[in-house]
Amino acid sequence: MTPPPTTVTRRTNVLALHRLFLEQQIAAGKPAKGLDQAFAASLEISPSMWSQIKSARPIGDTLARQIERHARVDIGWLDAQHATEHPDPAEERFVALARDAWRSANAKGKRELRLWLTARASAGEPQSSSSPSDHKPPKAQK
Repeated sequence: MTPPPTTVTRRTNVLALHRLFLEQQIAAGKPAKGLDQAFAASLEISPSMWSQIKSARPIGDTLARQIERHARVDIGWLDAQHATEHPDPAEERFVALARDAWRSANAKGKRELRLWLTARASAGEPQSSSSPSDHKPPKAQK
């Protein structure tokens, strides 16, 4: 399986640092309002820059090292994949959708779903050369 691009890995990791910061601050009794600005300040970046990073702005090498320094993680930490304890919201939505499809399918539909997901997982990377319709899972049958 091909690792995701560095920009994706860095964003995933900085969001994990953000989530940890939020959990720590809320556990310490801090109000939720203003925590994004506090996180940005802890990294010595502007709230506007933090907002851009959360959405789509790539994190360059200089900014990555600055974030690592202020977050007190090893240099290069943002560039490496780490096991995540908390799935992101998109993953949660996908799992819920897959669960609904599984539960509404008959035995044949479940077999087709399993085979389709197994094939996609073993492919390792998206197959962009073919049309999107080639990648649609089978319709669940009742």
